[in-house]
Amino acid sequence: MSRHSQAPMPAELRHMMRAGQHPARAHPCPHCGAHPHQPCHLRTNGKHVQPHPQRMATWAQTTACCPTCQVEPTIPCHRDGRTLPGGTVHDERYTEAERTAA
Repeated sequence: MSRHSQAPMPAELRHMMRAGQHPARAHPCPHCGAHPHQPCHLRTNGKHVQPHPQRMATWAQTTACCPTCQVEPTIPCHRDGRTLPGGTVHDERYTEAERTAA
């Protein structure tokens, strides 16, 4: 049987195989351009690295509500009515995203 005629892997198995990866890898990386479920890499030499902070912020923003500024998922964090610079999120939102992923 050729490789291309095989049935796709069931989502349950795919999820179990990726269980050791950080959940932020489900999102594309805005820093290095890594595709979803692909590792982040250094743009200079292509070496694989831990998820970039920008990818982590994107994951936290799309996954969790922010306990600090009381915004819902997908809404950027803000301080004094202004969006936090560079797409960053409050530290508490990372904690909430980790709790949601567990």
